[in-house]
Amino acid sequence: MNIVFMGTPDFAVPCLKALIDSDNKVTGVFTQPDKPKGRGYKLTPPPVKVLAEENNIPVFQPTSLKKGEDAENALKTLKELSPDLIVVVAYGKILPKEVLDVPKLYCMNVHASLLPKYRGAGPIQWSVLNGEKETGVTTMLMAEGLDTGDMLMKKSTEIGENETASELHDRLSLIGAELLIETIDAIKQGNVTPVKQNDDESSYSPMLTKDMCPIDFNKTAREIHNQIRGLSDWPCATAIMGEKRIKIYKSHIVENVKGTAGEIVDADKFIVCCGDNNGIAVDEIQAEGGKRMKTADYLRGNKIEKGIKLS
Repeated sequence: MNIVFMGTPDFAVPCLKALIDSDNKVTGVFTQPDKPKGRGYKLTPPPVKVLAEENNIPVFQPTSLKKGEDAENALKTLKELSPDLIVVVAYGKILPKEVLDVPKLYCMNVHASLLPKYRGAGPIQWSVLNGEKETGVTTMLMAEGLDTGDMLMKKSTEIGENETASELHDRLSLIGAELLIETIDAIKQGNVTPVKQNDDESSYSPMLTKDMCPIDFNKTAREIHNQIRGLSDWPCATAIMGEKRIKIYKSHIVENVKGTAGEIVDADKFIVCCGDNNGIAVDEIQAEGGKRMKTADYLRGNKIEKGIKLS
């Protein structure tokens, strides 16, 4: 089956790799333009482009698919590639109807949630932020709405008690690759029936912002723990200790602690009291101007005092 792949970040790489290793033929890859990164603002290719070029697959990086000469050329190229399927995984651009209509069979998407829950840009992070116990991946037909197309197949997985969004991201990218191949095989065999989403059961997961970072220690330990997990590795939950900001990447809940909200009740284990008289133990930290490290390593070189308050 001839496939055009559209994707950009790390999450999409296992899906492209799985297609390359399968008996399908990837005839072209569409990805976002290179972007400046790092202190030197060096133009850096997206991870999907790197993998595609390593496998001698033609890469196309239009700035727009909606209007202008770039969009016209992209549509022309897509039609010339004449794909049976267009597979979209975290591409980062909304596809116009003209693109959706190009493939002979389907334009399909791999989405990191159990649709119709968590449509939108941040399904992995919001499933953790909201304390969900389960999530997964859905393959779906592309429609003009935001993640509203008919569902093809699903694969679910439990979310670990202390699993961060970053860790879950990596697991779901691999699950998504498995599900993608299973879905394509089912399409070939005629064993897949698109199922409409129930809009009444839908929820939206917007992009994360840095406004979400500061921790309010008056909240429950569970809420704070979920915030830390859901914002790790970016944009990361933060607190003020003394006059300096710290980033907290990992934590676990400690029940029944005595203290006031934000108070460090155990300096050796970096346990902070929360608003429900339970606490969070800080497991990974980054001090202002420092490197991310395990809290045990941080405490070897930095003394903190019991009783001080984080805010």
